[in-house]
Amino acid sequence: MIHTLKALGGMLVAPHHLAAQAGRDVLRDGGNAVEAMVAAASTIAVVYPHMNAIGGDGFWLIHEPGKPVVAIDACGPAAALATRDFYAGQATIPPRGATAALTVAGTIGGWAKALDVAATWGTPLPLQRLLADGIRHANDGIVVTTSQAALTRDKLAGLKDAPGFADTFLVNGQPPAPGHVLRQPALGRTLATLAERGLDDFYRGELGARIGAALERVGSPVRASDLAAYTAQVVEPLAVRLNDSTVYNLPPPTQGLAALMIIGLFEQLGVTEGEGFAHLHGLVEATKRAFRVRERVVTDPGRLPADPRAFLQPGALAALAAEIDTQRALPWPDPATPGDTIWMGAVDAQGRAVSFIQSVYWEFGSGTVLQDTGICWQNRGTSFSLDPAALNTLEPGRKPFHTLNPSLAVFDDGRVMPYGTMGGEGQPQTQAAVFTRYARFGQSLQQAVSAPRWLLGRTWGDVSTSLKLESRFDPALVAALKNAGHVVEVLPEAFSDTMGHAGALVRHADGVIEGAADPRSDGSVAAV
Repeated sequence: MIHTLKALGGMLVAPHHLAAQAGRDVLRDGGNAVEAMVAAASTIAVVYPHMNAIGGDGFWLIHEPGKPVVAIDACGPAAALATRDFYAGQATIPPRGATAALTVAGTIGGWAKALDVAATWGTPLPLQRLLADGIRHANDGIVVTTSQAALTRDKLAGLKDAPGFADTFLVNGQPPAPGHVLRQPALGRTLATLAERGLDDFYRGELGARIGAALERVGSPVRASDLAAYTAQVVEPLAVRLNDSTVYNLPPPTQGLAALMIIGLFEQLGVTEGEGFAHLHGLVEATKRAFRVRERVVTDPGRLPADPRAFLQPGALAALAAEIDTQRALPWPDPATPGDTIWMGAVDAQGRAVSFIQSVYWEFGSGTVLQDTGICWQNRGTSFSLDPAALNTLEPGRKPFHTLNPSLAVFDDGRVMPYGTMGGEGQPQTQAAVFTRYARFGQSLQQAVSAPRWLLGRTWGDVSTSLKLESRFDPALVAALKNAGHVVEVLPEAFSDTMGHAGALVRHADGVIEGAADPRSDGSVAAV
């Protein structure tokens, strides 16, 4: 029996247990869901450094009962000096090192904007309280997880020469072993500075000036002036209407459009039973159609070739769903992109809910660590193309394509469900698996997260674009998928990191909150 945890006073789910506990403790101290998420975000940037950092980007969905869902885009643009000429002579933007650190880090600005949204909800907790756990863990040390040790070892060749990486994350030039105590005093000082001076200091204060100078010193095109010009934005979320709910996600530059299209297309197929061929085949085929639209449409929001909302209208979804062959697979692959990320969710006792995602793109991002601040900088800008004719061609000030996309469903019966995952290409697919299992086929929330998962395409740096299945799937189902033309790869693991680290919360109309963390992660559900 797989049990879903329940509570009344608030709940937070995160892929690292210390982040979940940090958020839970803020709820217990009277904080709201946004404040709890800022506490969890600052903590997980310390305790799960291979997955995210304050040198990355973030996106928020915030639901307050009776109010429209608020979306926050905390994606930083390419620096003013990040031109195609800057990379002259190179076929692509390098994925690691200082020149991979070419976009502004937006996540701290997102924390600030979210706290602004929540400012009217009561007396705010001081920033020193929200960042306290992150500061403490940075100073006292974190216990290196198996996933951090393994990914450091697997990606060492590309990371070891990035500025500051070895001094920060290696032990005598070697990856740390699981259980090693890793201290990050410079990062602790940076978080303490933010707690004392305010989050804006990251962009327009003394800290921002030091960050800009450090980036320039190591060879990044990002300057203090780029930081000073940045502000996170409240944007209108994308939404798809289903027969019993409305599901929200982020607009471009995220792939939120794809996440919503997948469940919208699947709804059109009329599948009535979960876990069988119709369920998996239907979602995989919906994924292919959604990804093809994504590749044509999703780019910097200032230069979209089409309105993303048009693809979420009932007529457009019905027409595209009619092209899906319910018995045969569409030939694949199409291009795919790797990524590393964390998703977290929070619900407070007043029913306010947050779906949040924070990332440095690849594991450890660019690998560049600004040693006097301890900040590891993202490599999200490597998703830009150096081809001037490409949809996502590099230009100063443009936002890069983002795999990040948090989801939040509002049901007609009063339930609210923030849910999401990390995992690059796998994010919208895992979201669709969790949502349909829970909302369409009656599985408990924890069962929906724990059940065997699949992934079409690449993630975590894989080169294979096959349809990957965890080993727990019924062999008869695997055979049926192969017979339908899917290029199937059964992974050896029953619970594979390849499938990402998902989580979900549901608040019911009577105030009961349910939560589910992914057994594939180091995370947990923590409740009040």
